[in-house]
Amino acid sequence: MTTPAPRSEVHLPAGAVWDASAGGAGSLPAAWLRHWRQDPERPQLHDPGRGWISRGELEGASARAAGRLAGAGLRAGDRVLLSAASSADLVIAHVACLRLGLVVVPTNTAYRAAEIAHVVGDARPCAAIVDDAGRGRWIARADPDVRVLGPELDLPDAGPPALDALEPGAPALIGYTSGTTGRPKGAVLSHANLLASCEALRLAWRWTPADRLLLALPLFHMHGLGVGLHGTLHAGASAVLLPRFEPDSLLDAAREHAATLLFGVPTMYHRLAAHPRVAELEPLRLCISGSAALPADLHARIEAACGQRVLERYGMTETAMLVSNPHDAERRPGTVGWPLPGVEVRLQGEPPEIQVRGPNVFAGYWERPEANAAAFTRDGWFRTGDLGALDADGYLRIEGRARELVISGGYNVYPREVEDALRAHPAIEDLAVVGEPDPEWGERVVAYVVARAPLDVAGLRDFAAQHLAPYKHPRALHAVEALPRNALGKVQKHRLRDGVVLPDDGS
Repeated sequence: MTTPAPRSEVHLPAGAVWDASAGGAGSLPAAWLRHWRQDPERPQLHDPGRGWISRGELEGASARAAGRLAGAGLRAGDRVLLSAASSADLVIAHVACLRLGLVVVPTNTAYRAAEIAHVVGDARPCAAIVDDAGRGRWIARADPDVRVLGPELDLPDAGPPALDALEPGAPALIGYTSGTTGRPKGAVLSHANLLASCEALRLAWRWTPADRLLLALPLFHMHGLGVGLHGTLHAGASAVLLPRFEPDSLLDAAREHAATLLFGVPTMYHRLAAHPRVAELEPLRLCISGSAALPADLHARIEAACGQRVLERYGMTETAMLVSNPHDAERRPGTVGWPLPGVEVRLQGEPPEIQVRGPNVFAGYWERPEANAAAFTRDGWFRTGDLGALDADGYLRIEGRARELVISGGYNVYPREVEDALRAHPAIEDLAVVGEPDPEWGERVVAYVVARAPLDVAGLRDFAAQHLAPYKHPRALHAVEALPRNALGKVQKHRLRDGVVLPDDGS
């Protein structure tokens, strides 16, 4: 069975023309350069420690940083690991790498020694830019030949070679998959891939130079880096960098800097919805959520508290952004909307897997031919591994991961559906539904619950009976203090087993 999703033109403003190459810019820095030189005095980035940096200052500082990297012997195509908290210095270093033709390997700042060693051993970077001495020691232990630098790039100045002269197909990032299951693989994204995604978002979200983004997301992930930072530079907009998410600091920055945009993950919106100052989000032009599913009840609470109808979207490390709720039409809770400009989506198989293609989709994983063969269909569509469904109006809903599907007594059970139904229980603060082996049923449905009040499996099943067929009811309930999540808020279900949360194994 193949079900096509609606055409992506619904996201285009009146009179807009979709061009995956963004007018022939060719590379990310080439696109940014046009803004930098058009109005160099315009504010671009705000750093809490150094204030505003203009477009012209970013161009000049990144050129000097590129010269330092070139003087240290780095050449186009070399990999550079980046792992540091958000700052102007980190952005300058990142932009310098891209202008020089280096391949950036963004790496989670929460990674431990074994996780760092995996990335270093797999990507084989020539240099690493980190802000933590311990992380630097782990990198040096994994490979003594890697040159470890701080974000300020304390190196001798040197004249850079020609900058921004990159072919569209040149690699820009190796983004390691978030690791909710298995060992991370490096997705190689070209400048053309990332540029196509930025242009689609500029059009779909009506992103203009007048916008100012509150950027409290980490710059080691596609959401913060590939969407937040790259999208800001591509649109010629500005961003307020926040080294971490804290509701009061974010709301203070929104007021002080007259912010118009907020990108967040559900965990952030959950905390904001419960905050006494949540009404201060009302002046923002657009609030966007991604990286994990935004519960429909949270969507409703935010709207009731501040009038914001959060726009939910869907993307992956391997593809950047794919699907978005519309800017000018209904933003439907529980769905991720329609394909973005240039993106094709289809549902294929049983259960229906989301498959995609478009100029934003990567060509393959770093040095993983076996994984690449499995990741793409014979006719060239990328297999996301996510299960989906279309409602009557063509809005896409993410049902869960294919490998998370529970087959109990021969029936398919989608954990997301069970989770959404059970979240309405007044005793449940948070939960995750998984499948566990069962000698009678093959698998049984199990709920891991963060509870506000005592709850037993019988009471949970009674509540589920109001919403779900019997085969979808949890057959076991495990109370936990918190669900294991990665840095972007995704539940790490592989760490839930036999009623306990297993230690982080680095995967």
